[in-house]
Parts: sequence; C-alpha cells; structure tokens
Amino acid sequence: MKNEHFFAPCPRGLEKVLCDELNELGAIDSTPTDGGAGFSGEWNVACRINLESRIASRILWKVSDVAYASEEDIYKAALSLPWENWFSPELTIKVNLAATKSPLRSLDFATLRIKDGICDRFRQKTGKRPSIDTSNPDMRIHAHLTQNRLSLYIDLSGEPLFKRGLRHYSVDAPLRENLAAGILRLCDWHPGIPLLDPMCGSGTFLLEAAQMALDIAPGAKRHFAFEKLNRFDREKWETLREIRIARQKPVEPLPIFGSDIAGRALESARKNLIEAGLENAVKLKQANFLELSPPFDAGILVTNPPYGVRIGSDDELAKLYPLIGDALKKKYAGWTAYFFTADLRLAKLIRLSASRRTPLYNGALECRLFEYKMVGGGNRQV
Repeated sequence: MKNEHFFAPCPRGLEKVLCDELNELGAIDSTPTDGGAGFSGEWNVACRINLESRIASRILWKVSDVAYASEEDIYKAALSLPWENWFSPELTIKVNLAATKSPLRSLDFATLRIKDGICDRFRQKTGKRPSIDTSNPDMRIHAHLTQNRLSLYIDLSGEPLFKRGLRHYSVDAPLRENLAAGILRLCDWHPGIPLLDPMCGSGTFLLEAAQMALDIAPGAKRHFAFEKLNRFDREKWETLREIRIARQKPVEPLPIFGSDIAGRALESARKNLIEAGLENAVKLKQANFLELSPPFDAGILVTNPPYGVRIGSDDELAKLYPLIGDALKKKYAGWTAYFFTADLRLAKLIRLSASRRTPLYNGALECRLFEYKMVGGGNRQV
C-alpha cells in the first residue's frame, strides 16, 4: 500500500512533541510547522493516529497541492479531483479555508469556489451533489492558501481529536485535552512519577495523566470521519481498534493527585473521573493549595492557575502568587513545579527563578509554561 501525505494541526507550541508522538505511532518524515506537523504513512497509520494521538487536533489527508493565481484556478483545482471516488454525494460537506499571505481579496469567495468545484464534480460524475451543513457535516474539506499554492485536505477526524468523549462537566475556561496532554509531555512526566494538580478545576490534567498511565487510547470511545469514506475497511479497523484496546491496563490507584479550593470545581473533576471510569485511579481532595502538603517527597506539580476565573480580581491574584511561591519553597523541595498561565505577571510575582519558560497558545491566547525546580535552599530571585 502506498504512502499518503497528511497534516496534523495542534496547539501552537506543541509542534515538536507532536512530531515525537507521530513518530512513535508509525508516521514517516514528520516535520513540524507553525501550528502542526506534516507526515507521511500508509492509510492504516492515519487511522491509528486518530485513535491514539493525544496531542493532534485533527488528522487531515492531503489530496492536492497545486499552484494558483486566481479564484478560477481554485475552482478548477477542486473540480479536477475525484471526490466521487472518496465519498458519497449523499454525505453533507463543509469547506474550511485558511490563508497565509494570499493575494486574493475575498477568502469567502475562494471558499465558495472550492465548494462549487466539489459539487459540480459530483453532479458531472453521479448526477447528484452533496448538501452543505456548516454545523455538523459528514465530511469536512480543509483548504490552505499561501502566496501562490493551494492545498486541499479531507478531514479524517470529524469532531476535533481533543473531544475524547470523557469530560462532561467543566468549569469556566477549561483546558483543552490535547493541550493538557502536550504540557504533560513538556513536563517530562511519565507514568509512575507522582503527579499533583493543586488547582485542578474540572480535572483535565488528571484525566489525561490517568489515561496515559493506564495506556488508554484517547479515541477509544468515539467515531471518526474516515469511517464514512468509500475506502474504509470496517473489518480491518475493528481489528486494529480491538488490538489497541486490549493493551489497556486495569484501573488501579495511581500516584496522581488533584485538589481545588472550590467545591464546585472539585465536584466537576470527580464527575468526569466517574464518567471515564477512572474514579479509583486518581485521589481528589478539597483544599487550599497554601495549606496543602505534598503527597510524596518528590514528583511533578502541574497546574493551570485560574487567573481571575475562580480566584477573583487581579489584585487578589497579585497577592496570591507570592504566597504560592512561599508554599513551594517551604514544602516542595524535591519537586518540579509547572504553571501554565496567560497571566504573565506570575513569573515576577511568584518570586522564584524559572528554569524554563515555554511559549504556548490556548487557542489565540498567548500563554507560558513556567518551570520551577524546587531544591533545598529555595529559588528566590535575586
């Protein structure tokens, strides 16, 4: 079977760890680009990555890459492709277009021309055309324009891959699952290392860590758009899926701990763990971080401080950060602490020396992952 070309978008800042993950899952020639990674592989590799990737947002199958100069070129490129070989005109479609330095005046018009090309091709070859569904389509077509090239992709995932089907309850501004999984890799956390999220919110870090520790495939409980393609082989897919699920370890207590000062947040985390069948794997406790004692002598602390959402005003946060720094110095020698936040005042106000500052994005929001290695004698800034 020949190799195909694919693209996996991800939260910006996670491109390198995404490539590492893709290589582990059988991808060939994975190459990081801004906001994702391109790779090659056989068709089954793309199916496996949909099932197993914790970091990718989607898996896109590249079906065309051509030069263009006008909207008419874009229409002809879409019209020339054998869409009828790939999926049925009975399915609904949606076209998404992104551009980088494209000279075209209207991206909306370019999107329309792609849609027209696809529908006209179906009408010519089958006498039918697919309907448009902008909210819940069967097939998503993604297009990307550079200054002079058009790339067209079929979305093999459907719903974004960070929708694991596990988190049913959330607090305000929850962390996306694939961003949390990528942060755990950036923290160099591995199953068996004690993990603590002392401001756990709805428990996203805890859910992702428990799945990693128990080798649970993140896509095990969901369906994918590639199941609607003409080339889909259900028997092969079910075999691949069953083999992967058989690797899953039985649920047991893990050295993964979560706490939160807010009872509502902790209850959301508890309900999510129950829905995922992981309530016995993670230990939860309602507690103020400033009064919390570490569960082990050493480990990794990772948290997304609820800047302004659950704590309160900016002034209250400005008072809280130095207290967090004091608590770390007094109680967490031997631990490495990671704070993921869009509140860049934390780095100064926590009054600790960050050993690493990793730029990340939560959607369009610029954030940082601050690393603090807590050793005897403290990490106070000079």
